[in-house]
Amino acid sequence: MTETLAHRQTAAVARGVATRRIYATRAENAELWDDQGRRYLDFASGIAVNNTGHRHPRVMAAVARQAEAFTHTCFHVAPYEGYIRLAERLNAATPGDFAKKTMLVTTGAEAVENAIKMARAHTGRSGVIAFSGAFHGRTLLGMALTGKVAPYKKGFGAMPAEVLHAPFPNALHGVTEADALAHLDRLFASSVDPERIAAIIIEPVQGEGGFNIAPAGFLRALRAICDRHGIVLIADEVQAGMARTGRMFGFDHSGVAPDLVTMAKGLAGGFPLSAVTGRAEVVDAPGAGGLGGTYAGNPLAVAASHAVLDVIADEGLCARAETIGAVIRARLSQIAARQGMECIGDVRGLGAMNALELVTDRTTNAPDAALTQAIVAEAETRGLILLSCGTRYNVLRLLPPLTIPMEHLHEALDILEAAIEAATMKRVA
Repeated sequence: MTETLAHRQTAAVARGVATRRIYATRAENAELWDDQGRRYLDFASGIAVNNTGHRHPRVMAAVARQAEAFTHTCFHVAPYEGYIRLAERLNAATPGDFAKKTMLVTTGAEAVENAIKMARAHTGRSGVIAFSGAFHGRTLLGMALTGKVAPYKKGFGAMPAEVLHAPFPNALHGVTEADALAHLDRLFASSVDPERIAAIIIEPVQGEGGFNIAPAGFLRALRAICDRHGIVLIADEVQAGMARTGRMFGFDHSGVAPDLVTMAKGLAGGFPLSAVTGRAEVVDAPGAGGLGGTYAGNPLAVAASHAVLDVIADEGLCARAETIGAVIRARLSQIAARQGMECIGDVRGLGAMNALELVTDRTTNAPDAALTQAIVAEAETRGLILLSCGTRYNVLRLLPPLTIPMEHLHEALDILEAAIEAATMKRVA
């Protein structure tokens, strides 16, 4: 059946929509089964979407109840209480002790684009600064903000104007926090007047860029820069948010509040929903009718999101993310310390957002993309779904559901260890 589905996909689906050959038929919490009946442990979680696991009972029940009432009215046409209540909850949950407002949309890219619209409307400026290694979506503006060329920008022509990139701090590869701040200072001195910049957008932990963690001091410095120049600071929490890092939001680790927060992925437990929450005066800058969308804040997804927020609170998922992360990092550090594991250049993570960077040697830390893909393939044959990332394609990202049973977590780490050993042995042979 897999071969038949693969053939049909090749014939019918756009080539640019790249996929694995795991054709899902059902899933439950951290487990997924394919069309052959084969079981996998899921360390991708739909790319950090299923933080509460596949088909959490409370999420499914909430959606079922909502489906019996109505599935769509369009909030612009006939608004509903669930949207308003979710906005109230997100206003309370996001960092910052100031008046906030929220808009709901559908995808992470949509949230990012609307945050930029708000910042431009509020400041009357048009420039935006993002960072190397960033990922902010696949729309035209999202591509421009993204700091990785292939496959996200390659072949798509000119990007929107007035989007600049600054280095993201990465000590492993020689970019210190001080270096990154000095580059920003040079950027303002030589390339763009800070009075032209509407927003600085940053992920507290880069997703596609390689799970690089923004130092708390760097985020505090960005807050000061934005305050000095009247720039809107946007936290892209699409992948790091919703308890993934051990706090509700990645910025919570820094002690400073952004002006706007974008959310998606884990916000609705597998249903398409995103949000922009932030300072009321910034969110309210666009005129009436300037924000929204036909499916923005779909009632089923809104119901799912309420259940997700309840599960995070009632099941203590922030604390559980810390526990899961500690287990993962301890195991990865043990593997890295083993004789002959010079291919592991770095083990890093925040909460349950962890990564393993593969290198040719620890002296140069040159990327080893081939080994990374070999480990992904070996893990898949053993029943573990992994994702790679990084601008050089040499980072394994580990994203188990925050609800994963501990026995499944240890089973998955056993598989990962076996996959690393098999791939490195084959390379030596």
